[in-house]
Amino acid sequence: MPAPSAPLLEVSGLEIRFPGRSSGRFAPDAPPFEVVRGVDLTVQRSEFVGLVGESGSGKSLTALAILGLVPPPGEVVAGKILLDGRDLRGLPESEMRTVRGGRIGLVFQEPMAALNPVLSLETQICEAVQAHRKSGARVRAGAARARALDLLELLAIPDPVRRLREFPHQLSGGQRQRAMLAIALAAGPELLIADEPTTALDVTLQAQVLELLARLRRELGLAILLITHDLAVVAESCDRVLVMYAGEIVEAAAAEQLFAQPAHPYTHALLQSIPVLGHPAPRGELPAIPGQVPAADRLPPGCLFEPRCAARIERCADERPPWIELGEGHGGRCLRLPGLQHGEKGA
Repeated sequence: MPAPSAPLLEVSGLEIRFPGRSSGRFAPDAPPFEVVRGVDLTVQRSEFVGLVGESGSGKSLTALAILGLVPPPGEVVAGKILLDGRDLRGLPESEMRTVRGGRIGLVFQEPMAALNPVLSLETQICEAVQAHRKSGARVRAGAARARALDLLELLAIPDPVRRLREFPHQLSGGQRQRAMLAIALAAGPELLIADEPTTALDVTLQAQVLELLARLRRELGLAILLITHDLAVVAESCDRVLVMYAGEIVEAAAAEQLFAQPAHPYTHALLQSIPVLGHPAPRGELPAIPGQVPAADRLPPGCLFEPRCAARIERCADERPPWIELGEGHGGRCLRLPGLQHGEKGA
């Protein structure tokens, strides 16, 4: 049997640290704290991977760390970030600029904040084509514009010639999201990191964006890391799903297995909160997870999910759970694995 190919992206043992805070401000003499701890993830070529969790779980910071964009005073203090086997953490900034956009494209959460409001769509896409050209040769203005038109046509933006002349405020929400995708795809990257690409879009536009990402994967062989807080968004699109909570991956599995047999209580609670057509919730109310994700500088001493967990047992309050392999690419971080029965109440 041939050996499996190496992943396009492999992140192992990633830790991101921020200085400690005093009176709500960063203070050099206060103990530092980790906002992301021991994160492992891989993305194979042409694979669609979902990274899911509530706001504050560390998903976006993980994406920024991959591209060397963790905002100061935060810093990556441990771990490897391998792209085709090459550690991006060791690259000088001049080489990282060729990776960003050139080999890894990034779609930010909010297009109106990411797009420049005083530049036309043509200017912004053509700048991306010029900045991330694969060879040292300059891309002529006509060629850059032709590439921009090709991208708008690929992304099914109507009347692309007219749209190129327009500014972000003249575009609809769905068109702005597609414009962000055009900029991210300008240099033909191998991996696209889409950070909450369906945020603030209605369900119809959400479905269109997800179908567009799936089509780009099929037609371009693009690998996609989709970051979202909504498990329903990844249900039909992703091959694998990583569930993140309070800076850690708490469960990883093939998408079909995760939705059919969630192993971690957090994953189970997230799935219960998704409305199902034809199955109204009792009393018309969806189950909700009590409380909120703990702040990175005020983590509980034991399992990070313990204060909110309906299946907790006494030792969860003091003991950090190890990662447990459940087989077939499925694993989780819970003291009750692998014998946890879903729905069973803990002590």
